[in-house]
Amino acid sequence: MQTSPPRVAALVLAAGAGRRLGGRPKALLEYRGRPLLEHAVAVVRDGGCAPVHVVLGAAREQVAAAADLTGCTVVAHPGWADGMGSSLRAGLASLPPGCPAALVMLVDTPGITAPAVARLLAAHRAGAELAAASYGGRRGHPVLIGARHFAEAAAAARGDRGARELLAAHAADLLLVECGDVAVPDDVDTPGDWARWSGRED
Repeated sequence: MQTSPPRVAALVLAAGAGRRLGGRPKALLEYRGRPLLEHAVAVVRDGGCAPVHVVLGAAREQVAAAADLTGCTVVAHPGWADGMGSSLRAGLASLPPGCPAALVMLVDTPGITAPAVARLLAAHRAGAELAAASYGGRRGHPVLIGARHFAEAAAAARGDRGARELLAAHAADLLLVECGDVAVPDDVDTPGDWARWSGRED
C-alpha cells in the first residue's frame, strides 16, 4: 500500500509570559473571539502543516485549559524563561523521526495567514531547505527549516535569537518568499501593539 510522504510540521512557539504586556500570556489574548494561540494553530493547519507541535511554558496549565489544542502535540517547556531560542530547541527536539521540515510560527503574529504558510510549504516542495516569509524584501516570519538544518538550528538558538543565527550563516541558501500581499508581519509586544490588533476584522 502506498503511503503519502511525511508532511511539514509546525512549531507554534507560545511559551512566553508576555512581560511587556503586563504579564498576560500572549497565547491567551482574545482575538476574533478565541485565544490567540488557537488562531495561530488554525493558520498553520489551514496552510497545510501537520503535525502541529505547540511549545508552552509560562502559565502552561492555564493556557492548556483555556485553548482548544485538540490534535496538537503540547510540548511542556520548563526552561521557557531562557528565551525564544530555548523554546525553538524544545520544539525541534519534540519532532517525530522522518519529519522533513518544520515551519516555525510565533504566537504573537496575528497577521500571518494560511496563504503565507502555504507559500513556504510550496517553496519547500520545490526544493528549499531554508525559507522565510518576506515583506517588501525584508525577512520576517514564519520561517521554514529543513531537517538537515535541525541540529545546527538547535545549537545556534540561544536567548531570544531563535533561528536568526542559522539564517544568517546560510544567507546564500535562504529563500525569501514574498508574502506582503497576503500577510502582515507585525508582532504583539506591548499594550499599544495589541490595541492596534484587537479591534481589527480584516
